Amino acid sequence: MVTGLKFMIQKKNNVKHISHKVLSIQISLNGLSFCILNTLNDSVSKIEHIIFDKKVTPFDLLDAVKHTFNTEEWLSDSFDAIQVIHVNELATLVPKPLFNEEAIADYLKLNSKILKTDYITFDTIAINETVNVYVPYVNVNNFIYERFGDFTYKHHSTVLIEELLAQEKNASVNKMYIHVNATHFEIITTKEGALTLYNSFEYHTTQDFIYYILFTVEQLQLNPEVIETVLLGTITKNDTFYNILYKYIRHISFGSRKDTFSVTEGLPNKHSHFTLLTRF
Repeated sequence: MVTGLKFMIQKKNNVKHISHKVLSIQISLNGLSFCILNTLNDSVSKIEHIIFDKKVTPFDLLDAVKHTFNTEEWLSDSFDAIQVIHVNELATLVPKPLFNEEAIADYLKLNSKILKTDYITFDTIAINETVNVYVPYVNVNNFIYERFGDFTYKHHSTVLIEELLAQEKNASVNKMYIHVNATHFEIITTKEGALTLYNSFEYHTTQDFIYYILFTVEQLQLNPEVIETVLLGTITKNDTFYNILYKYIRHISFGSRKDTFSVTEGLPNKHSHFTLLTRF
């Protein structure tokens, strides 16, 4: 289990039937995503998305999670492992040599609004010797634990950074990755394989979308005619976001997950569901 959630590690799982199924859950205040992997044949047997009409509170989020587990038959199975991905903007990267767990809240206070009651934890990102400090949806974690026992969890930015840096390990060129979701997107930039920026932006219009990207390009002094830009997530070729991006950024391509799973449903391309499937 991830370091930090100490009150969850006391319970032990009972001996149970091996189902050869792994469940990945991605949770945010804007919706839920579920993925079931069959480990016998390395196939994804289920991908399901639940999009909320509006951004909800953490309390409403828990109600939605409970309702989904209580009403969806495919979630009544047993699973050999549960993996949870927390999606929110309440995260910040700290160089590992500078990290002090006793001052964990101070790191988030610099760029996020947090409450005294917020539970704060961290992921260690070994590939670049950083620590990702963040606020998980602890009420959802508690529900998952009470229902299934031990499980693992990470912040979605940890998953994204780990996978992209692994892909860029031997790179000799600079890149800008844009990971697009329905209500927000992340920008990750690398220089010869090393992370130079991670940031998350909430957007509502194509104008918001392109503004944040061009602002980042300007601040990092990147050349939009030269920088290799790789797209991930919900964006597709010739949609409005792709089209406006192509007006300003010359070299655009789509990224790809490195999994080898066969998929029976719900997966339109290799650059979508990047964090949901990469957790496996």
